[in-house]
Amino acid sequence: MSTHATKTRAPMTSAQRWVLVLVSIASLMVVLDMLVVTTALNTIRLDLGASIEELEWTINAFTVTFAVLLMPASALGDRLGRRRVLLAGLVLFTLASIACALAPGAGWLIAARAAQGVGSAMIMPHAMALLSVAFPPAQRAKALGLFASLTGLGTLGGPLVGGAITQGLDWQWIFWLNVPIGVVLIPLARRRIEESTGAARRLDFGGLVLVTAGALGLVWGLVRGNVVGWSSLEAAGTLVAGAVLLVAFVLWELRTAEPMLPMRFFRSTAFSAGNAAGFLLYGAMYGTAFFLAQFLQVALHYGPFGAGLRLAPWTAAVFVVSMIGGSLVNRLGERVLVVGGLVLQAAGFAWIALIAAPDLGYPSMIAPLVVAGCGAALAIPAAQHAVIGSVPPPSVGAAVGSFNSLRQLGGTFGIAILAAVFAASGSYGSPQTFTDGFTPAMAVAACLTLVAAVAGLWTPGLRPRPTPLPSPREPESQPESQKVNP
Repeated sequence: MSTHATKTRAPMTSAQRWVLVLVSIASLMVVLDMLVVTTALNTIRLDLGASIEELEWTINAFTVTFAVLLMPASALGDRLGRRRVLLAGLVLFTLASIACALAPGAGWLIAARAAQGVGSAMIMPHAMALLSVAFPPAQRAKALGLFASLTGLGTLGGPLVGGAITQGLDWQWIFWLNVPIGVVLIPLARRRIEESTGAARRLDFGGLVLVTAGALGLVWGLVRGNVVGWSSLEAAGTLVAGAVLLVAFVLWELRTAEPMLPMRFFRSTAFSAGNAAGFLLYGAMYGTAFFLAQFLQVALHYGPFGAGLRLAPWTAAVFVVSMIGGSLVNRLGERVLVVGGLVLQAAGFAWIALIAAPDLGYPSMIAPLVVAGCGAALAIPAAQHAVIGSVPPPSVGAAVGSFNSLRQLGGTFGIAILAAVFAASGSYGSPQTFTDGFTPAMAVAACLTLVAAVAGLWTPGLRPRPTPLPSPREPESQPESQKVNP
């Protein structure tokens, strides 16, 4: 038996188990908080008297801060210590969860959600980095697979857990739940996880300020456009300012010595196409999640738990099929999975748009939810694989950070775009008026997904397998017809 096989089969040590469990729970807590709010949105709206713009910001405040701080937080951990930054993130996330639970109004809740996003950005990149350090290469794939399965439960259970807690207790408890977890995790992580550092990287403060201001400008304009008028100084001005600041961010990144988002990566067609597909895919998914749970409650009159339960075919399909989708990449190539998966997601969303009605029977929604979930599950790992495979090994960490940041920003813009479409023709006034806005919003989600599929056409196809070397028993020369051109 080879040494490599022996190491692969070696059982985990106690120290490794602790690291795996602790970083998985920390990451699960973050992933849950991305989705647990979706089924509580309608209850929060009624309890706090929140407008649709304020509901958007309860999601967007989290995703924007999370997205723009992922890469700077990673660089900070490499410099100061990954465990140290992870612990600081856990402390901030726990305190922010308390602030969310105590929020007397929508403004307070939005600010606390932004703080949660900052804490999440300090947790997520270092959870995976600390796990990678704790396991040698021969054991790392298995450990990362277990980590992905455990954190994937957040995708599956987020809407269901949020609905159950909101209906059984109150919406504030979706945030109180984080507090005992954080209180237990912090001392255990400090004691059981060894400190590690990476190559010290300079923080790109200029890039951070420009991308944050640019993203906020665009999202602010999209959120406010229907309220103050698209031609108003507030809406048009912030949209233009946001676009100019993002252009300035690109120019800054091209000139700075250590960019937050290395623009040279975008010279690769696979990198650009994979990120474009991911950005639009998550935009459509997050926007749909924002409205679908509310449609089930406002238009179809299900409670929060009932809504979460009825989203299960969608989230379960994403969770289950993603484990299969990842294994298909090497056999089929990225392009067929990205394009095929996105066409399936677009078909599922368009199907829902066509059948949406206040008297819609839930069984009619099961098939399109499963179709959309299967499509996303096939496309997501393939798009990420296209991005990672387009850069040299030393740059994989930066490529993963870029993909994760852009997909979170995509989610933010997706919610803002779909909410603008909803507000143009619908409202919360009655089941019918909600459906009037929900239908075109779902149609736009399908269109965003189709544009993502077009971008996916530039991801890599099936790569030819390398020609095996001849065995020692074979003659060195071969007939001309059997030779393979280099």
